[in-house]
Amino acid sequence: MGRVTEVRCAVIGYGGAFNMGKHHADMMERTGVMKVVAVCDVDPKRLEAAKSELPGVRTYLSVDELLAKEDFDLAAIVTPHNTHAPLALKCLKAGKHVIVEKPMCLTVKEATAMIEAAKQKGVMLTVYHNRHWDGDFMAIREVVEAGLIGEIFHVEMFGGGYHRPGPWWRSDKAISGGLFYDWGAHYLWWLLQLIPHPIQSVVGAFHKLKWHDVTNEDHVQAIIRFANGTIADVQFSTIAAAGKPRWFILGTEGAIVDRWEGKFSVHYFVNGIRAETQVPYKESRWFEFYRNVANHLLHGEELAIKPEQARRVIAIMEYAERSAKQGGKALPIPYEQL
Repeated sequence: MGRVTEVRCAVIGYGGAFNMGKHHADMMERTGVMKVVAVCDVDPKRLEAAKSELPGVRTYLSVDELLAKEDFDLAAIVTPHNTHAPLALKCLKAGKHVIVEKPMCLTVKEATAMIEAAKQKGVMLTVYHNRHWDGDFMAIREVVEAGLIGEIFHVEMFGGGYHRPGPWWRSDKAISGGLFYDWGAHYLWWLLQLIPHPIQSVVGAFHKLKWHDVTNEDHVQAIIRFANGTIADVQFSTIAAAGKPRWFILGTEGAIVDRWEGKFSVHYFVNGIRAETQVPYKESRWFEFYRNVANHLLHGEELAIKPEQARRVIAIMEYAERSAKQGGKALPIPYEQL
């Protein structure tokens, strides 16, 4: 039997929002060793679009039909958040490698079931945290790892503003998971890359005060205490009439402030003299995700985005809400034992 040189892929969810199904297909094909052979979507119009954009691709209206009729190796699941776990479990149990869009799922229980299913079948499971390779984050991480601001002890992160949420599934809590589950998944992934310590506890505060025509929260907050004493305060809002920096990082030797303006400021000391410099963002390299997946499957390269890491992101969001419902009680989260 010869060595496998190509990964046959199926994209599940070719919906029109952000054209993400096409984005995944393009990234797969760009590797040169991943071939999109099938697309599955509940909307016949989107399947027609797939046929036009991906000549020769076969299309299916259900995952059950896809699994029964198509011969493929890997499924990329690009569907609403509440469907990630059920669809991933179907594919994993059928012996398929799985890439699931972020957020991984809605609960730690779902994440654990996905991880266990992948292990039982001996297949790959990963999450599309492509913003691990965002140019702004890579530049911040480089400054931190160079030791320019010393050891981080305090982080504040903010996203949002004052605006009525749109009338679509991302504003529906039952489907989306809530306000935290969109950009929050990116922010928390970044945070966990910068703070390499177990999480001691999470305190949450959730507000529903203004936009009653949608079910997502208006403002959410997670205060995360790490085992080394570092505190992180992460907030997202649709009722913040005044903004804050996206990143406000304090270290023992300096600080970083980023307002998402193409550069960020670094405050540090040279021979006891306070200095400040502006650091430009690097060029984003999202393709690294698929390059890594292809090399992992074909050549055994270490997986960059491990499912156990992605589960920590879900745990913070889930347990922040649990904390809020318990009056702001500090809660330990699963899989963070010292």
